[in-house]
Amino acid sequence: MEIKGKIHEVFPTAQVTEALKKREVIVEYVENPQYPEYLKFEAIQDRCNLLDNVKVGDDVEVFFNLRGRPWTDKTGKKSYFNSMQLWKINVLSGAGSAAAAPAYAAPADISSAPEDDDLPF
Repeated sequence: MEIKGKIHEVFPTAQVTEALKKREVIVEYVENPQYPEYLKFEAIQDRCNLLDNVKVGDDVEVFFNLRGRPWTDKTGKKSYFNSMQLWKINVLSGAGSAAAAPAYAAPADISSAPEDDDLPF
């Protein structure tokens, strides 16, 4: 799955267990500008370093897998948890950087065109 949004917050890498590390990022997703959504993605293990180059305010495209699992507590009550595991992220434009400006070609100077061209238009 993929989604485009703006980086709202990037958390440091956390060592969850001796063998597991994860890093979380919050992406502001604005399908309806009146009610923006704040989605939490997690990067695990070697994918944590994918978030090293993203900054708050960056426009990004996030590629992720949706995961779900059940969990039963000590009283026998069953709950379900969902997570969105990030596996790729592309920075589309940086916050306040020149990359945020749209690329365009410089206007052509048509005033210096020869008068005797025989183009039909």
